Amino acid sequence: MQKPIVHHIPVCPFSQRLEIMLALKGRRDAVTFSVVDITRPRSAELLKLSGGSTALPILETADGVLKESLVILRYFDEIFPETPIARATPYERAVENMLIAMEGDFTSSGYRLVMNQDPARRVALHDAVLAQYRRIEAFLATHNPDGTFLFDRFGLAEAVFTPMFVRFSFLEYFEAFDLPAEGYERVRRWRAACLAHPAAQQVSSEEVVKAYYDYARGAGNGALPMGRTLSSFVFEPSWRVRPWPPKDKYGPGATDAELGLVAAG
Repeated sequence: MQKPIVHHIPVCPFSQRLEIMLALKGRRDAVTFSVVDITRPRSAELLKLSGGSTALPILETADGVLKESLVILRYFDEIFPETPIARATPYERAVENMLIAMEGDFTSSGYRLVMNQDPARRVALHDAVLAQYRRIEAFLATHNPDGTFLFDRFGLAEAVFTPMFVRFSFLEYFEAFDLPAEGYERVRRWRAACLAHPAAQQVSSEEVVKAYYDYARGAGNGALPMGRTLSSFVFEPSWRVRPWPPKDKYGPGATDAELGLVAAG
């Protein structure tokens, strides 16, 4: 094997982490990305590599297969050492890892909200997302109150969180979620800088909203909402030529044709 191979879903946030890391290092071409279609069953070859798991991304190396995006991130940081991304000192690395440890609850809160189908639960789920932002606000205000990033530059914690900030555009679109200005100044500054960073432009908000419409209808990971035959994650027709989906996720669902999923013919 000449290059490591990342088997991934292009719009997946966990895959984008790896692309951001490689972009920061200027080593995007050092790895081959093999695209997996989430709307189709995994191939026997891929399931053999993954040990039967459908979770992506996975990294195929000459030494073996690696799983979990955080593991692969750190692996890339070590095998391409010319531009270190993780912090160098033990204390700063520990602080960085404390922030990274918050990502799981943060991500879960956003996905629970976008997938919710019960209008009566909206307020509580909105508040749960805000609570996660408040945790991050307090952390950043403690460790770098006047800065932009966690430390002096876009680093490992930023590579971990930025894809989630990108995905949470589906909360703005489908849930009218807006992070208040007052009381969230530090995390708003961090989020804005992360989203604007040149190494983090692999996926647009428009692509996320169009691809994740099925999540907003309560169907994740390539599953189909009732009455539909095509997933919003299909590659063709391209998301670029599809209309924007309806914002009202609690009303009647859009059809395949209304979502632009049926190729003109």
